Amino acid sequence: MKRSLLVAAAAVLVSVAGCGGGEPAPAAQQQAPAAAPTPAGSAAGVPPLTGDPTDLAAPSQAQAGTGEPPTELVTQDVVVGTGPAATLDDTVEVHYSGTLYQDGTLFDSSWESGAPVEFPLDGVVPGFAQGIEGMQVGGRRVIVIPPELGYGDRDQGPIPGGSTLVFVVDLVGIS
Repeated sequence: MKRSLLVAAAAVLVSVAGCGGGEPAPAAQQQAPAAAPTPAGSAAGVPPLTGDPTDLAAPSQAQAGTGEPPTELVTQDVVVGTGPAATLDDTVEVHYSGTLYQDGTLFDSSWESGAPVEFPLDGVVPGFAQGIEGMQVGGRRVIVIPPELGYGDRDQGPIPGGSTLVFVVDLVGIS
């Protein structure tokens, strides 16, 4: 059962076909300064996280957002890694949780399956790839993805069309 959930989770992340087609629209990216981690929820559009988001030994997930969801990609480093930075050409290994901005519903989590997931960044929705780009191994980042950089107006498994997605991502490795 857990293995099938992991496969389903990977399928949700890797599903790119029909994500708006063609080149992704450029997105303005807001990011907290890399010099020091900032508490989750302090950047505009970043919902608060559960637990201690700076404890990389424990999973964390976003709660429901407040107000209107952001219309551009928003990233915030909660913990800045010390390893190499990811590029869009890399295959990454991550632990993550994905929630809906609207109500905080958890739709996917590698922590629940007990193992990180590996995938090429050029095989996921544009907002997820752009959100991980520049992240350093050993870091934790919150990524808020508007529908245009996610699944658009289409339903994708447990994700309703038009959803703003919030991921908490730990970058475990790059290959």
